[in-house]
Amino acid sequence: MSPKTTICLWFNGTALEAATFYAATFPDSAVGRVMHAPGDYPAGQQGDVLTVEFTVLGIPCLGLNGGPAFTHSEAFSFQIATDDQAETDRLWNAIVGNGGQESACGWCKDQWGLSWQITPRVLTQAINDPDRAAAKRAFDAMMAMRKIDVAAIEAAWRG
Repeated sequence: MSPKTTICLWFNGTALEAATFYAATFPDSAVGRVMHAPGDYPAGQQGDVLTVEFTVLGIPCLGLNGGPAFTHSEAFSFQIATDDQAETDRLWNAIVGNGGQESACGWCKDQWGLSWQITPRVLTQAINDPDRAAAKRAFDAMMAMRKIDVAAIEAAWRG
């Protein structure tokens, strides 16, 4: 049975490539059914990959090869909670090191323009600390970062 809700992501002919990358990069991720177009359509021809079902960290997604009309923006992102610096580095480096680009505060974009927030759990804990001065120190440290440095967040949080 298919899920009731699926995230549909628009690609310009690269949905299968993106889905394959995500499945290789993130745990609990896989490429599912690939549907080929039964006829010609504005962005392709009969037989081209039209849609790809895949999961990212257990989240059901559909990659649609809809053509160049729409592109991804920061208005949509996947936020990935990481447990430590090693996991943060691995995911960040996989995305940025394969044609992606760094942004600020733990955000980066993959080569298809999809935004990711690689967010260590300690950062979320720190900026939600009831001690607002400690939370602000961690927040201010984060604001100066691209990839999150767990040790620097912990040091700022402690004061």
